Amino acid sequence: MDILVEKEGAVAKVILNRPDARNALANTMRQDLVRIYDELNDDDSVRVIVLTGAGNAFCAGGDVKAMEKFTPQGGARTMKVSQNMALQLHKSDKPTIASVRGPAVGIGFCLALGCDMVVASDTARFGMVFKRIGLAPDGGGVFLLTQYLGVGKAKELVYTARILSGAEAHELGLVTRLVPDDKLEAETMALATELAESPPLAIQEAKKLFHSMYVPTMEMFMANEKLAQIALLQTEDHKEGLNAFLEKRAPKFQGR
Repeated sequence: MDILVEKEGAVAKVILNRPDARNALANTMRQDLVRIYDELNDDDSVRVIVLTGAGNAFCAGGDVKAMEKFTPQGGARTMKVSQNMALQLHKSDKPTIASVRGPAVGIGFCLALGCDMVVASDTARFGMVFKRIGLAPDGGGVFLLTQYLGVGKAKELVYTARILSGAEAHELGLVTRLVPDDKLEAETMALATELAESPPLAIQEAKKLFHSMYVPTMEMFMANEKLAQIALLQTEDHKEGLNAFLEKRAPKFQGR
């Protein structure tokens, strides 16, 4: 199975389980995450959700090989599912923790940012690498990154696709706790257990207060995100980005 769910007391661990592909997100996984988040949000026995990846990666982005087969209609459907996936995580009443080792790039970075807290190994790497395949960030990435860093720094990371080390991400406030790699699971579960023992209604109301600070809402922002990405999915530059990635060469973008 590409996604596993394990429960330890009141903590549910959602594990992206494609270690051979560094947990790159296949389209079916996006649909499964929507369902899983929905089920966990409705499960009163679950008080905390931990999102992590199997093996030595959190999530190396989307499945680029699958993108070759996108039609405009297919791209629109994928965007809809991706946005539902991001919103289900973002809007959860329960505290959410991303437990990150290795790459968390592209949509993987967005998934980590969508959690309330990020516990990262010193092997973690983060990056908004969408431009490398001729796309803009989706999954609410620009919205979430700007909440953390402000517009100026968010623009730098999106426009350059620069990779952040775990230490730099921690210094910027993107990572809540930076820990040695061999301590990642223990530190994550210690934090999750602490949150699970908190009064759940108080946490829910606190999350609502944090969400009410944002204008526009994530839903309003995503309407523009969807239009931008659907247009970019049809460009020659996106096709060139995909081909360059698969052929392991530098892309030559032409602006069309």
